[in-house]
Amino acid sequence: MKLYDSHRAPNPRRVRWVMAEKGIEDVEIVPVDIMSGEHKTAEYRTRVGVPHVPALELDDGTTISESVAICRYLEAMYPEPNLFGHDAREQALVEMWTRRCEFYLANPIMLNVRHTHPALAALEATQLPQMAEYNRVAAERFMKTLDRHLGEHEFIALDRFTIADVVAVVGLDFARLIKYRPPEAFTNLARWLADCHARPASKVGV
Repeated sequence: MKLYDSHRAPNPRRVRWVMAEKGIEDVEIVPVDIMSGEHKTAEYRTRVGVPHVPALELDDGTTISESVAICRYLEAMYPEPNLFGHDAREQALVEMWTRRCEFYLANPIMLNVRHTHPALAALEATQLPQMAEYNRVAAERFMKTLDRHLGEHEFIALDRFTIADVVAVVGLDFARLIKYRPPEAFTNLARWLADCHARPASKVGV
């Protein structure tokens, strides 16, 4: 298998983190330079279908894009440690929290950074300060929800580390590009973030 990867982007780090948690070492890493537009070339789009990273090319030529879909495939192929839930209840909770963390935290942070950082202007037709501010406020609104939830739970979705935690941490870490840190009042969020950063697999791509 081949993983089309970019260390400049947050979503590929999700996949690398899952691979590290599972000890997956038989995947070839193919760097893609998104700042030069390599992901937009005809060759790449023909292979992947969309100008996105990451993408996982299987041995039979099938290509899977979208980071969580790739991680779900890896979960099926390398089931331990479990990151998506064992039974129907766990799987539903992990799916629920993963979608929440992606829609209400990771995506707003990504838009905030992309519309703020000068070096990322090449990725946007026009950087919009109002777009950046709107998404910062939206992300912090969900951080408040997470902080309250993490006051009663060690991790986000289950009583153990899951893909929901990966999505949330990677989203928050991406904001380091603009030297952003979550509000200090969110002490439960800070505790959880420190615990996740202490995991050996978290160092992948940082």
